[in-house]
Amino acid sequence: MYILTENSSIANHFLAEIRDTEIQKDRGRFRKNIERLGEILAYEVSKNMGYKPAKVETPLGIKETRLLSQQPVLCTIMRAGLPLHQGMLNYFDKADSAFIGAYRGKHDAKENFDIEMDYISSPDIQGRTLILCDPMIASGKSLEKAYHAMLRYGIPKRTYLVGAIASARGARFVQARMPECRLYLGDLDQDLNDKSYIVPGLGDAGDLSYGNKT
Repeated sequence: MYILTENSSIANHFLAEIRDTEIQKDRGRFRKNIERLGEILAYEVSKNMGYKPAKVETPLGIKETRLLSQQPVLCTIMRAGLPLHQGMLNYFDKADSAFIGAYRGKHDAKENFDIEMDYISSPDIQGRTLILCDPMIASGKSLEKAYHAMLRYGIPKRTYLVGAIASARGARFVQARMPECRLYLGDLDQDLNDKSYIVPGLGDAGDLSYGNKT
């Protein structure tokens, strides 16, 4: 598991702002900060991807370099995941994209719930690198369901799970249920409340990005 805040960087500023109740009132700034975290996490993930030797012709000669050997498939869970996905796409700008519509179903008296999924669109992912984005990894249930839904489109060579903030419980859950996947996070919070929201977290990332849902 890789966590951005284990090392001090400008990412701490973006994480602080998405948590700040005053700054959250500016939806555009909130989305932009999530996008920035997506860019930083894309860079960190890129360090472990496959590269091949290449040559680039400049106006003054030839430069040897190393370029991605294969473009990844970026998958996000709508709607909350769209800004994080855009940040990843800013860096992996030749990647294919997949989209999943998933949400929490009705809660019972004990606040238990199932994850409902009613939309998925994806290219073939057989033998490719899959990067699955979800900004808030609370219980980990939606990420697990999304990942297994993606497997109907092929078995990826490797999978990265990317989130802005995760609960310790959610991180343990996805690592236990999907040990073949590598987890990249902006930050890790210790608590999860009785409604499965991350504490201190930031609230509902989808509502903060796009407005309250009914």
